[in-house]
Amino acid sequence: MTDRSSPRSALRAFLASEAAGGIILMGAAALAMIVANSPLSALYRDLLHLPVSPALTEKLGPMTAHLWINDGLMAVFFLFVGLEIKRELVDGRLATWQQRRLPLVAALAGMAFPAVIYLLLAGGDPVLARGWAIPAATDIAFAIGVLALLGRRAPTSLKLFLVTVAIVDDMGAVAIIAVFYTASLSLPALAAAAAVLAAMFLLNRLGVRALAVYLILFALLWYAVLLSGVHATIAGVLAAFAVPIIPTPGDPDSPESPLHRLEHLLDAPVAFFIVPLFGFANAGVALAGLAPGDILAPMPVGIAAGLFLGKQFGIFSAVWLAARSGFAAKPRGATWLQIYAVAVICGIGFTMSLFIGGLAFGDPKLVEEAKLGTLAGSLVAALTGYALLRFAPLHPEHDREEAIQAREITRDGDVR
Repeated sequence: MTDRSSPRSALRAFLASEAAGGIILMGAAALAMIVANSPLSALYRDLLHLPVSPALTEKLGPMTAHLWINDGLMAVFFLFVGLEIKRELVDGRLATWQQRRLPLVAALAGMAFPAVIYLLLAGGDPVLARGWAIPAATDIAFAIGVLALLGRRAPTSLKLFLVTVAIVDDMGAVAIIAVFYTASLSLPALAAAAAVLAAMFLLNRLGVRALAVYLILFALLWYAVLLSGVHATIAGVLAAFAVPIIPTPGDPDSPESPLHRLEHLLDAPVAFFIVPLFGFANAGVALAGLAPGDILAPMPVGIAAGLFLGKQFGIFSAVWLAARSGFAAKPRGATWLQIYAVAVICGIGFTMSLFIGGLAFGDPKLVEEAKLGTLAGSLVAALTGYALLRFAPLHPEHDREEAIQAREITRDGDVR
């Protein structure tokens, strides 16, 4: 049971787990690159594509380790993302229109500008144009991990801003995957998925709070969505919205709220196992034999430019215009240079970008090019944003604002 005399902030715990998970993710990605360019490269690829279970659908064929990671474990990741989105919309920092304004305009601009830059550089080829969404997503774990390395030089208000922008960004990415990366549909399977989802919402309405029931139905929903032709990971987000939540603004870890309980149960496995494993399985790009022409091909350059240039320009300009017009206030206790630095860090598109790259292209060579562009753009964004924040002067009210933010998070969890 939660100690009600001193409630622990769900948001503070989330930031801590995302920071640690982001640092582990960096290590997993680096290890994948090392292994993919070592004498173990053949073993690395053979193990990933080794069939480990019979086929679940004709379209996918035998289920390999890589498929189970990308279609199975990542559905759990999307379940966790969906829980975060629902909590923020119902009981958190996106609960009111006033709170949604800044992250919404920043995230929309931060998705649109990278896509436009990519299409300008690589969209002339209809095949490559399918990758327009690759640079549109921000990797929240990786980005928070970079901020964690900066300690007190990264204002809490900017960490919260990044989290809310990334959550809105995730909503957009999920919609993009569902709408633009679904090739063909099986109507019977889609109907079965709809029936399972309806049952989950009905149980929610009837007051059923047993998590085991929702997890069993989530597994059935995942299989029905897998058969339907929609990417199976979408089942995670759909299931999350059916999990009951009890708003608990003064007690963000209340054991009475099923959504809060499930989110905390998944927190560590997602941050420390699923996301790093996905990074290790998908970040390994063999550099041997790559010519300058391969590195500077339209798609890698388009993705890298979209992440590094498109993200920073879109997000920073949206924040600046929102603040100047009075539409929304800029993050408290942060200078414009620090806000710009965080906009640059939002160009880290690792997990979602790699995921969308795998969906966009059937040609393994194009998937590798997409990985190369994602890794290059994310690395440049991480290093540049880190350097800017490391040497940017602190806001004159930095210490005072940090104390206020700490009290608000501790007292009200995710509400303020």
